Order: sequence, then C-alpha cells, then structure tokens
Amino acid sequence: MLKQRTGNLPNLIVIGTQKGGTSSLHYYLSLHPQIYMCREKELDFFIAQRNWERGVEWYKKNFVGEAKIYGESSPNYTDYPRYAQVPKRMHSIVPEVKIVYILRDPIKRIISHYMHWYSAGLENRSLSDALRNIESSRYTRRCLYYMQLEQYLNYFAKSNIFIMTSEDLYNKPQKIMQKLFTFLEVDNSFYDHKLSRIHHNSSNKRRNNALGKSLEKSPLGETIEHLPRPIREKAKTLLYFPFSQKVQRPTLDKTLEAELIDYLRPDINRLRDYTGLAFEDWCL
Repeated sequence: MLKQRTGNLPNLIVIGTQKGGTSSLHYYLSLHPQIYMCREKELDFFIAQRNWERGVEWYKKNFVGEAKIYGESSPNYTDYPRYAQVPKRMHSIVPEVKIVYILRDPIKRIISHYMHWYSAGLENRSLSDALRNIESSRYTRRCLYYMQLEQYLNYFAKSNIFIMTSEDLYNKPQKIMQKLFTFLEVDNSFYDHKLSRIHHNSSNKRRNNALGKSLEKSPLGETIEHLPRPIREKAKTLLYFPFSQKVQRPTLDKTLEAELIDYLRPDINRLRDYTGLAFEDWCL
C-alpha cells in the first residue's frame, strides 16, 4: 500500500529512437500483465532542460501499483549533445535499470522525423533545404545510433542494454517481443493480438492551416495540451481535422540520399561491429 501511494522507480527505460517505433513499443509492453508502463509516455525526467528539477519523488509517482517491471519511454534521452549527461543522471538514480534502444532504417527515420516537425508547424523548409548542412542537422544527429549508444556504455553494462529495430517490431512482433520479455525476465510466452497495432504512423500526418493554428493558441487548444497524452492526441485529431491538410511524404533527392548514407555509414558500421547485428532491412 505504501508503494502504491509513493510510487516506484522504474527498472526499464526505452531511450529511443525518435520516430523509431517507441509509441508502439510502449503500448506493446503495457499489455504484459507483469509490466506497468507510465501513462504519460515521454517523462523526460533525466533531461536538465525538461523535468529533472521536479525531483525523484515526482518521477516515482508516475509508476504506481504492483508490477515486476515499471517502465517509461523517452526518445529525447538519445538526443546527445543537445541533451547532455542524461546517462550520468540516469545511473545516479537507477544504476541497475534495463535499457531498450529501438532503432530504424536511418533514411526512413530522417524522413519521418521531418514529416513530424513539418506537420507540427515547426519546420517550413523543404526536405532538401532542411538537410543541406548534414553534420549540423537535427534530423541526422538522431541517426548516429552508435554515438548515442556510446554515451550509455560509459555508465551501463552491455548486459543491461537491449537493442532492437522497428522493422523487427512490425514484421515479426511476437518473435522480437518474446526476446524482449526474456531480457526483462518476465513471462516470455505472453501474447496478445494487439501486438500488431501500429501507433503514430507518419502516413496519417496532417498540418494545420491558418484557422487550425489559431485554434492551437485558443483557450481550448491550450486546454487540450494539458490532457494525458493518449487523450490529447485523439482530441487534437478531432478538433483540428477540418482545419488541416494531409502531409505528403517527400521524395529524397538521390544525390542527397547518397551523401547522407556516406555520412552515416561509419557510425552504423560501428553499431554493427558492437552488436553483431546485420540490420539487413536497412538501406546502408
């Protein structure tokens, strides 16, 4: 009863990657009877610029009830160097935590990331212009997977980190989730037919027009922003749909794609060497 009132520290953290399937994975994990995933998906507690100052007691209140595994998913935990020292803070609070890093074909992730920002009205450039300076682009930084992982290897043992791909999650969910459940030391025979439901598909992205943007700034729009995440997303869809238009998936210039692949390849090869995984579904 005391734990239910004061909460618990998590022993599972999904650290990303953004637009790599974390929403679906968070949902799939929540289906397991031995796992409690926090209701607000992205707590961003270990980020100094976000919620670190709220303190450990605030963090613990997000993990209630009785479960073997308490987990959260915050893709911003793998946005180094924008958010620095995240693994250090994490290790200071939950040194034995199990970490899950879900990855995605880098080029597909970049396009999905761009569509996410564009649909939110945070990006107005074309895809080519947004990627003009490859090394300083926020879209490519998240795809330096080994560089991001390396920050955690300074604090956590390899045995505490599980690496998977969104391609495996969507193409063979039962098999990869069984491996993940084994890693988490929960019943790995668990299966639910909902393990094939995809969340936050980029093909459904919409961008608000002028009226939609006005609604965002209205008292109703501000109220919606404070709702719990699952309710918030549904409410925003209902409210803004008549005042928005579908975002078309952009086509990446072949020359620029080749430049991106050349830039990312050394990091991805280091990832292959470290994990022993082939990532055969990826374009590089």
